[in-house]
Amino acid sequence: MRENEPFGKALYELFSSMRFAITLLTLLAIASVIGTVLKQAEPYNNYIIQFGPYWFEVFRSLGLYDVYHTAWFLVILTFLVASTSLCIYRNAPGMVKEIKNFREHVTEQSLSAFSHKHQVTHERDQQTLASRLASYLGQQGFKTRTLHREDGVLIAAKRGAASRLGYLLAHSAIVLICIGGLLDGNLIFKAQQVLGTKKIETRDIPQSQVPAISRLSPDNPSFRGSVQIPEGSTANVVFLNVADGYLVQDLPFVVQLKDFRIEHYSTGQPKLFESDIVLLDRSGKKIREATIAVNKPLIQDGVAIYQASFGDGGSKLDIRAWNLFAPKSETLPIKGAVHDSTRLSSGTMEYQLEFTDFRLFNIENMGGETPKQNAMSVKRDTKSLHNVGPSYQVKVRNPRGEANEYHNYLLPVTLDGRQYLLSGVRESPNEPFRYLRMPVDAQGKIDTFMRLRGVLMDPALRGGIASRFANNALPAAERGSQTHVRLESSARNILDLFAQGGFNAMGKFIETRIPEKERQQATETFLRILELSAFEALKIANSEIGASAPLADDATGFFIRDSLNAFSDLFFYGVPVYLQLESFEQVQASGLQMTRSPGKNLVYFGSLLLVLGIFAMLYIRERRAWILVKPGTALFAYATPRKTVDFEQEFAKYSQAIEQLAAKE
Repeated sequence: MRENEPFGKALYELFSSMRFAITLLTLLAIASVIGTVLKQAEPYNNYIIQFGPYWFEVFRSLGLYDVYHTAWFLVILTFLVASTSLCIYRNAPGMVKEIKNFREHVTEQSLSAFSHKHQVTHERDQQTLASRLASYLGQQGFKTRTLHREDGVLIAAKRGAASRLGYLLAHSAIVLICIGGLLDGNLIFKAQQVLGTKKIETRDIPQSQVPAISRLSPDNPSFRGSVQIPEGSTANVVFLNVADGYLVQDLPFVVQLKDFRIEHYSTGQPKLFESDIVLLDRSGKKIREATIAVNKPLIQDGVAIYQASFGDGGSKLDIRAWNLFAPKSETLPIKGAVHDSTRLSSGTMEYQLEFTDFRLFNIENMGGETPKQNAMSVKRDTKSLHNVGPSYQVKVRNPRGEANEYHNYLLPVTLDGRQYLLSGVRESPNEPFRYLRMPVDAQGKIDTFMRLRGVLMDPALRGGIASRFANNALPAAERGSQTHVRLESSARNILDLFAQGGFNAMGKFIETRIPEKERQQATETFLRILELSAFEALKIANSEIGASAPLADDATGFFIRDSLNAFSDLFFYGVPVYLQLESFEQVQASGLQMTRSPGKNLVYFGSLLLVLGIFAMLYIRERRAWILVKPGTALFAYATPRKTVDFEQEFAKYSQAIEQLAAKE
């Protein structure tokens, strides 16, 4: 601020200055980049998982999770509107005057000082020559004005003065776009929140129980929310994610989903999805029917309805629950539905099953296994993309409230040339699933594996298994010998170890009981005894249902190894039960996004003005020319705000033309 300058004037100068507006635009650009890179209006839990507690709090305090509706963003918009409006108010009159002005009061001395000037001599009548020169400039697109003065006849010409309109258009566009942003910035809700008449709801309760203080009326002028509607159901609200909670926005109509359709590519990936909806008024009277698809919204009462996503609408699931650590292979039938929960008792523990999702198609890259000790894993092979069929997800919550999430498939998946039924498990949503691979039998079922698992779990049968192994491993003449007794005892001990903790228990035994130099050989011996004993256990498992004894071939060998791997992984599965999907009844849901955006048209119109303004400033070039015709001489001066190569060529062209017109015929 200059010394002795009034504060009000200094403030006006600051707010109406170009540098202040550019500073605000820079801040808005930075905020917009953040809002583009960082996904907005997500539940806070997603950000905690992504950034961790410390940075979550830092970003939350800055309002980065909903940049476009934060108070500081709206304040910047408001100041930018004020600053740009003052710029227009301050500069527009002068620019309009300059557009109309021919600058015909320029003196001969001023013209002589121009960098681009050209003087010619002539023997013509100055009135006749001035008329011819004015006519020539008019033919070149100039508007001209002829002024008779004491020192001669002055021809003042201009072309492209409309380029100055570009400034006014661009600045007006910024004002309109910012006002549109303010109209769509939830200003009414923010004012209500400050006054305490509205409050964000953070509880997980049915929308019908959300109190009026957390609901917005159908007359709310601006909102953007979403809702998922199952087929055959209706919705008269949308949900607005705000901070760590939500608001319920009541709609001026009711949306009924008649049918949801989805088309898939041959791989099973979504190709097209659309919804047949019926709009009803609050009394139930039909307003209209329509089909909406991606990029084909429906507009009703100023509300745009977009096809945004799709999901499960409560598919019904039939499940077999296998007790993984029981010596019997019996199952318990369970009825479930997505978005519902039920309770399951297993021994002394009671679990809550929360069904979260069902997928009819799963596009997977399933390849070979990546070996990891004591871990279930499936390596994804990017060379093979295909649909592996339906699956569902369920959270199994123990009495302490801790939950593991499971992703279970309906159909077997082929991996490394053999078939398995997969069950993924993870402890938290930000972790990838680790997959348990249970081998299936010739009928594509896991029943044989489960029976073998039950036999290995039964302590009453492990002695018989060890005896069978020892009898088949030694000649008949050695039965009853010390070697036979030791071999049978070793087999029983190995089976007991394996039943208590899988390969992990065997590994710990070898590390603590056997010298390091002998561990490699001992490991190979233990595994050989375990596999041959498991073969005897498989015979017992088959005999329980009257099936024929397994063949001693490669297929049986692979099945036993895969079964032992799966058995060992059960100890890392997290819960003592496997929930196998038997059948389903799919119910689809359409995800609709609904917006009321009164500032949208202003933003569109402002964007059009901005394009026109930039075009005018960049591609309409202002030119000004003066020719002072005096008896015997004519002085030509040429000027432009931005000198280019074209300008130099034009100056040369016009100078030559003036010489020719001034020459005596």
